[in-house]
Amino acid sequence: RDERCSEIFSIQTCGLAKRMRHTGVKHAVIAISGGLDSTLALLVTAKTFDMLGIPRENIRAITMPGFGTTNTTYNNAMQFMKSMGVHIQEIDIRPACLQHFKDIGHDVNDYDVTYENVQARERFQILFDIANKIGGLVIGTGDLSELALGWCTYNGDHMSNYSVNCSIPKTLVKFLVRWVADNMVDENTREVLYSILDTPISPELLPPDAKGEIQQKTEDIIGPYELHDFFLYHMIRYGASPAKIYFLAQQAFKDSYTGKTIKGWLKVFYRRFFSQQFKRSCLPDGPKVGTISLSPRGDWRMPSDAQASVWLKELEEL
Repeated sequence: RDERCSEIFSIQTCGLAKRMRHTGVKHAVIAISGGLDSTLALLVTAKTFDMLGIPRENIRAITMPGFGTTNTTYNNAMQFMKSMGVHIQEIDIRPACLQHFKDIGHDVNDYDVTYENVQARERFQILFDIANKIGGLVIGTGDLSELALGWCTYNGDHMSNYSVNCSIPKTLVKFLVRWVADNMVDENTREVLYSILDTPISPELLPPDAKGEIQQKTEDIIGPYELHDFFLYHMIRYGASPAKIYFLAQQAFKDSYTGKTIKGWLKVFYRRFFSQQFKRSCLPDGPKVGTISLSPRGDWRMPSDAQASVWLKELEEL
């Protein structure tokens, strides 16, 4: 695992370094949320700048509190950015989002998909505008699992100039962050990385609960990433059928999930995977890591109008 993590991290940094050399850009812009994906992306970006001899101060790390931001993630984001020696900027997106709700006639108390996506798109408008202002690249943070499930906002966190995590499944993101914490950083950075690793995965787009804690937990909504990453690997790498994936998952996770639970999340996987291809058809560039890639320019070509009905029917008959 140590050897693999080292090689994967190297692929990510070398990919970004190549893009920066090619474009001649000396600045990067990246959103830091206090979550796993943006953490790994900043670690990769900082290492890349070190390799290229560019000062880390040229990395514009921006935290953008929204309606769902908790004290835990905000403090983790701030401490992490400080420990990395990058240029730190904080922009509260709530006033801009409230104005936008007013402009489009959206009720601020209606916590629907519009409420969530307005925040994601406001953040990335800020990132791209700042990148234009300073002549930098917007570094994408989304991972392979999110691309497979479509768990990203179209024209929001779905977009960037270069996406360093696009071939890294969520389960591997955690391994990589922990590996970096154990092998490549000082004590202060290690401490905050451990805190980030212990924080529930969340887009933090809905308000916190009464105690100020994260209310919107991703795996409660779309399912455990360890299952989805397992499904994705066997479907893409081996072309396994729903019946075979279901059988294999029952063996692999027999001590963690019932067959009924596995089948339920496998149905969610197929529905989301087939319905979200339109997001994968227009992805930014990024490095390929490992044998699984959903890039529309190389490994995965799929019509956006494809349907999951045949795959779901096979599951229903089991």
